[in-house]
Parts: sequence; structure tokens; C-alpha cells
Amino acid sequence: MSLTEQAAAAAQIPPQGGRGPAAAEGILRRQAQRESAARTYARSLPIVPVRARGLTIEGADGRRYLDCLSGAGTLALGHNHPVVLEAIRGVLDSGAPLHVLDLATPVKDAFTTELFANLPAGLAADARVQFCGPAGTDAVEAALKLVRAASGRSGLLAFAGAYHGMTAGALAASGGATDVRVTRLPYPQDHRCPFGVGGAEGARLSAAWTESLLDDPKGGVPAPAGMLVEPVQGEGGVHPAPDDWLRRMREITEARGIPLIADEVQTGVGRTGAFWGVDHSGVVPDVMVLSKAIGGSLPLAVIVYRSELDVWAPGAHAGTFRGNQLAMAAGTATLAYVRRNGLAERAAELGGRMLTALRGLAADRPCIGDVRGRGLMLGVEIVDPETGAAAPDQAAAIRRGCLDRGLIVELGGRHGAVVRLLPPLTLTDEQATAVLDRLADAIPAAAH
Repeated sequence: MSLTEQAAAAAQIPPQGGRGPAAAEGILRRQAQRESAARTYARSLPIVPVRARGLTIEGADGRRYLDCLSGAGTLALGHNHPVVLEAIRGVLDSGAPLHVLDLATPVKDAFTTELFANLPAGLAADARVQFCGPAGTDAVEAALKLVRAASGRSGLLAFAGAYHGMTAGALAASGGATDVRVTRLPYPQDHRCPFGVGGAEGARLSAAWTESLLDDPKGGVPAPAGMLVEPVQGEGGVHPAPDDWLRRMREITEARGIPLIADEVQTGVGRTGAFWGVDHSGVVPDVMVLSKAIGGSLPLAVIVYRSELDVWAPGAHAGTFRGNQLAMAAGTATLAYVRRNGLAERAAELGGRMLTALRGLAADRPCIGDVRGRGLMLGVEIVDPETGAAAPDQAAAIRRGCLDRGLIVELGGRHGAVVRLLPPLTLTDEQATAVLDRLADAIPAAAH
């Protein structure tokens, strides 16, 4: 049989599996046999999605789930939103090239125009955009390379509890890194404040520590190339940066000529109740790292930065798939839909009500040590009622209990003890009630 005949025959082979519990079990079994031990979500969420729309996923076994993971925050409009599908079909039906490296196209021009229209005004007026490889971690790498090239320095300021990706430089700046040349600073939080005081005083001490360390000639910290900060630490346990503290970080870095890099990979595009996480404080960073929701559910990552930092030589940071036309079209549609329909404001209002409801739930559940978040980025920290220590086993049991009840959540934070909710910004009031009811039902069941 010729190669052409083999290819034609292979095209006629129906896909393995199908629908029903047996088919789903077979697919999961083959995944466990074939895929890397590095797989993550597949271990804690043993489902086989076959259809999805909005908040809802249907598994091959026929069960339906409310998805409060949303692709780790990628799906701002939920699954398969009509405006996203229409944008993708428009490109496919137009005959436009799908792969163009970094060439200019009408699709790309429309995306950058919509992106710049939504940036903080103080940055958009004099900004440049760099298209990176399709993952947020590559955009973090690009940001670090950029400030190092522009400043001529190599050091970096980052924060305890941070998460910036899994490539070498991004991982080195994350909270779990070891043996790296990154100065780790305290990130303010109330529940486990590193200074033992929490609140405004804890945030003040964090800023004072940072300023002292940078100005101390014996502090062992030479002038760094940049400071990398998340407006809300997501994987670190859903810790919103206090607005006054973030403004103080901006003052400290600006006074010392240190570029401030805001990692908005998970906080961007309305997630926190403002279009960007930094908008709450009014801070304008020197560099913004963007991915996840900006691709409208497809892979896309960029950095946006002040033009004075644009010292790149051609090819200084490149990637074969940085010209993802389908993602740019989907991203344009998503950015415009969020803006036109006030979804950031909606996230602030609905997220505030959900936060209040969760805190009411905590009053009757001793295993809930803290509830926190901003917009539709919420976290519930699970603790041992007797000691107050993180309780990762119980958090995992709650996650399993949620899945049994048709609710998809994920864990994060120190020791994996924070139940995280990242529903789409299109969440309705009725859906929010259903999410809270299922979570409330899973918590006492897990305790037993």
C-alpha cells in the first residue's frame, strides 16, 4: 500500500471510544497509560468532556458539570461563546492564512487596536506590544529579558507565593523556586501575614521592608532589573494586593528607576472586577504580561510596555507560533464583548455577593479559615479547626465532593489547601446560586 493509500485508509478509521460510562473509562485508562506523569488536572478531574457551552461541560459519561475552573481563568466568556465562534469561523471562511509568523495582517491589526483601546490610558498612549510564544510563561520570559536588556542589570524582585509559569526564568521568579538569584519580598496578606499583624499595618511593613532592603548598602541587593508582581496572587492562594500597597510599590520602583512588571495573565480582561487588576489601584506599570483570556480560549500571549524600554534587536525574542490568527480573532471578540457589556463591572458586583455568601458560610463551617478574592476570582482556605493549620487533605476531599455534585473547582495556595473559584464572567445569578449551593453541600460531606 502506498503512503497515499495508507493516509486515505487512516482517515477512514473512526476515533476510538465514544460516549457512555464504558467509553469514558476507556479514554481515561488510555490517557493514564500514554500521557506523561506531569499531567495535573486530569488526575483530580477524571472526566472526559465532549460538549461545552458557557458554564456547563458535558462528559462522555452523560454527566453535566458547572465549570468554575474555566481553563484556569482562560475562558472569560465561558465555553464556546457565540461571539468567539463567529470570530473564528469568520477567519476560517475568509481564506486568510492561519500561520504568518509576525507578519502584519488585518486580523492582527484589529486585535492590537482593541487591546490598546482597553489598556490603562497612561500606558496605551506610548506603548509597544511584543507577541510571544502562545503561553503566558513565555511572555514572562520576554518581560524579564526586556527589562534586563533595557536596564543593563540582571537581578529581579519577586514575591513570596508568586506564580509566573513553568519555564526556567518564570519558575525562578515563582514562590517555590530554589537556588536562584531572585530577591524574594513579602506579599501582604491577612490570614497568614508574614509579620503577624495583617491588614493595613502588615502591608505597610511589607513596603517598608522592600524600601529598606533596596536602600541598605549592606542589604546585599544590588539595583535590580525589575519588580514582578501579580495584582492578585492566584496560584498562591487568591491574595489580592492592597491598593495602597501596590501604589507604594509603584512609588518605590519609580523613584529608583526599577521597571514595574504586572503579571496580568490570570487577572486581566475583567476577572477581578476591573478590566485589569492594576486598575483598582490606578497604578500604571512599565510592563504588562498578558495571556489566557486575551486569546478568547485559544493560545496567545503578549507583553505591552513603555516605548522607552523597546531596545530589542530584531529576533531578540521570537517564536514560531506568535502569529496565531484564530486566537487574535477570538481575542478581539472577547475583549470587545467584555468592554461593551460591562462584564468587569458585573464581575465586581456578582463577585462581591458571592464573597459575602461564602463568608456567611464560613461562620458555620470551622474548617473554613479564610475567604478572600476580588471579582470572580475567589478562594476558600481550608484549615484544621483545632490547630488552624492548612488542611490539604480536606480541601482535596471537598474538591472530590464538588465533582460528585457536578461542580468543577481546583485547589491552590500553600499546601494546596485553598479551594479556588474562577467562573466565567458571563455567570448568571442563578448559576452563582447553584455553584454556592453545591460547594456548601460538599464541605460538610467532606468533613465526615
